[in-house]
Amino acid sequence: MSQATTDTTRERIIDAAEKCFARFGLAKTTVEDIAAAAGLSRATVYRSITGGRDELILAVVLRDLQRFMDRLAERLRRKQSVTDAVIEGTMDAVEFVRNEPTVAAFLAPEAAGHMQAAVAGAAEHVLALCCDYVRPYFDLAQRERLLRQDIEVEGTVEFLFRIITSLIVMNRNRDDTGTRSFLRTYVVPVIVGP
Repeated sequence: MSQATTDTTRERIIDAAEKCFARFGLAKTTVEDIAAAAGLSRATVYRSITGGRDELILAVVLRDLQRFMDRLAERLRRKQSVTDAVIEGTMDAVEFVRNEPTVAAFLAPEAAGHMQAAVAGAAEHVLALCCDYVRPYFDLAQRERLLRQDIEVEGTVEFLFRIITSLIVMNRNRDDTGTRSFLRTYVVPVIVGP
């Protein structure tokens, strides 16, 4: 099988997995469901996705996240201040996850019980992808002294990742204005400084 055929088959399987996760939920979707949705045999799915269901979950999450990060990176390049970038980037990320059923379900507490290994492994991949996209922006901001000099970029991205996750998982019923105020008061000073 050629590389192009393999890539096409893999994308077809990931597309099917995304539809199945949205329809049945992460915990209830089986490889058989995905194979049927893709119009392929189970054996073909297992040959194409050697990590099975956990790899498919990660592939769907990373593909959706990469699309979002492409848009976010463009937006960060246009932001006038680090404060605005942190606040609006966080708001965008929270909205994105809430509107992407697979990603939202992946971060939900009940998902961890069913997919401990997938959740733990994927979090590292997701964090690495976020760092890759955001690092250039924060590196530049730090060189221009717009970011605290005593913090590491990777730590900053991890901190924001944890804030975004908590805003999604622990919805305090704040409206957008309240969330922006919370971020400006408690999160921005940690990154930008007083």
